[in-house]
Amino acid sequence: KCMTIKEVAERYHLTQDTLRYYERVRMIPEVHRTSGGIRDYQEEDLRWLELALCMRKAGLPMEAMIEYLRLYQEGDETIPARLELLQNQMELLKKQKEQLEATMSHLSYKISRYEEAMKTGTLSWDDDRKCLLVDRIGGAET
Repeated sequence: KCMTIKEVAERYHLTQDTLRYYERVRMIPEVHRTSGGIRDYQEEDLRWLELALCMRKAGLPMEAMIEYLRLYQEGDETIPARLELLQNQMELLKKQKEQLEATMSHLSYKISRYEEAMKTGTLSWDDDRKCLLVDRIGGAET
């Protein structure tokens, strides 16, 4: 079943302007049109949109998605370049994940110290733990 831009916008919780923008900047391929020129989203269009949204939610830059689409449209000879692009993006995500995990560990530690302070009335920090956190996240205890 084909969908109008309004239906797609509602389904994916986007504005129609966002959908038009993704198409205009070539983050997704040109959407199928009716004979009257009205956007007529088909399954293939939705798959591209879902990929773009997935990559955006993962924090990948729009430029990476635009480049991926450009390479895809050039054909199978670009498979090595597409693979490299995806591998590079995976490495960036892994680094972001490590940073996020370090931050979460830091926050968990701080929460535990504050919870303990609520019980004892005294806020204290474990100096060994503090040094570990500074080393892991490259910043000072706050």
